[in-house]
Amino acid sequence: MSDQSNPMDLRLQFIACRSQLRDAAARILGCRQRAEDVVQDAWFKIAELPEEFSARHPKAFLLQVTRNLAIDRQRRMAMESFMFAEEEEGMDVICHQASPEGTSISRQTLVSVANALSTLPERTLRAFELHRLEGYTQREVAEHLGVSTTLVNFMIRDAMQCCLKQAV
Repeated sequence: MSDQSNPMDLRLQFIACRSQLRDAAARILGCRQRAEDVVQDAWFKIAELPEEFSARHPKAFLLQVTRNLAIDRQRRMAMESFMFAEEEEGMDVICHQASPEGTSISRQTLVSVANALSTLPERTLRAFELHRLEGYTQREVAEHLGVSTTLVNFMIRDAMQCCLKQAV
């Protein structure tokens, strides 16, 4: 064959070395069926070449096109297996939707905790609310209430213990 080839010669060369192209793709993909798909994709790529295209080494060009497509397919499959799980794996996912019984228990616990918090001294309750509900730091709570950060730490601890007693 000559040093240069036109698209028609390239297509004839493709047909002549199709099994080699498939084997090259299969080495990358590890599957002859996927390799067949890649070779078919390579054929379409070659068929789309403009009339003025020429390859200096047609067989090497065809092998490179096939290898590149096989590598792309392999990367895509790796990414998809990382990103997406098999459908059967979804059967083992725990449903976090509460049952009516769970919802009722949660509501009762919340009412108990709210009742327990209402028994705390007003300043302790306010320190707890500022820190846990409004996101203030202990230093900010101390400044707001005009007390030491150590006292704020104890007040928050006492409120948490009160909540934990009711939640258990």
